[in-house]
Amino acid sequence: MSLQILGKPVGPIGFGLMGFTWRPKLTPDDQAFAAMKRAIEHGANFFNGAEFYGTPVPTLNLDLINRFFTKYPEYADNVVLSIKGGVDLTTFAPNGSPEFVRQSVENIIKHLGTAKKLDLFECARVDPNVPIETTVAALAALVNEGLIGGISLSEVKAETIRRAAAVHKISAVEIEYSLWSTEARDLGVLSTCAELGIPVVAYSPLGRGFLTGQIRSRSDFEEGDFRLHFDRFSEENFAINLQLVDEITNLALQKGIKSSQLAIAWIKKHEHIIPGLQIIPIPGATTVERVDENCAPVELLTDDEFAEIGAILEKIEVKGARYNKHTESLLWG
Repeated sequence: MSLQILGKPVGPIGFGLMGFTWRPKLTPDDQAFAAMKRAIEHGANFFNGAEFYGTPVPTLNLDLINRFFTKYPEYADNVVLSIKGGVDLTTFAPNGSPEFVRQSVENIIKHLGTAKKLDLFECARVDPNVPIETTVAALAALVNEGLIGGISLSEVKAETIRRAAAVHKISAVEIEYSLWSTEARDLGVLSTCAELGIPVVAYSPLGRGFLTGQIRSRSDFEEGDFRLHFDRFSEENFAINLQLVDEITNLALQKGIKSSQLAIAWIKKHEHIIPGLQIIPIPGATTVERVDENCAPVELLTDDEFAEIGAILEKIEVKGARYNKHTESLLWG
């Protein structure tokens, strides 16, 4: 089943851009550009970034995207670019008011310049103080003005998706989904999107790198890595959660693939489990080698393999929240 977003065909796997600019060490342009080009060559032409993916400057991610498409304008029309915004860049609090989302969109467009159109815009979190209908209506006006191509949602519950879709067409829903974050299925987000014909964009499909099996202790993280502040990577939870990684790694070895490839194949299998579902994992990568690994063709999981993984997920409970107590309240808006 081929997938289109805004009338453009997109590959079965997308590409997350966060890691280039939201880490202690920025990725050099030549390395980042090579990875971005390779993703496009693999058909991973759904790019996902954000207005605030930058350290120390929030807009570094947008500026990188601008430089890439300025250098390689031939790729611009083939890539569907989705950018998260709607967040106060000084306080990191969501703001879904009509005035602020317009300001956010205009800032994104300013940094993208003329190099790349803003295909999809999504508020990174739902503002608890502004009805989703108000925010989506404001974004619909921006669509009508031609400032954005379409509207996406992020970190939303099923009810919010329905309310938003009643106001304007929703072109995608971005939610964390992976072998260690299955809440979107359990809470009906996947089935709701399937029913409404909305593609799901699965961010952190590799569990923020944990499911690759290459992170064996907290010392493997660079100083300043934001993952050190997340509950699942805490001292008390880390070793427990490695049990799931080890089980998945063993299964991948039996199948002759990488654990990262098994994790992505497990997500894609859902399209055959949930009628009508279209789901795009967006693993991030900062090197060509990692892009090749994530985008490598992998044989679809059999029903027995999917069931075996399901049994592992029931047996091993992931310890710790997806983020931490300071940010959990803004999930499932």
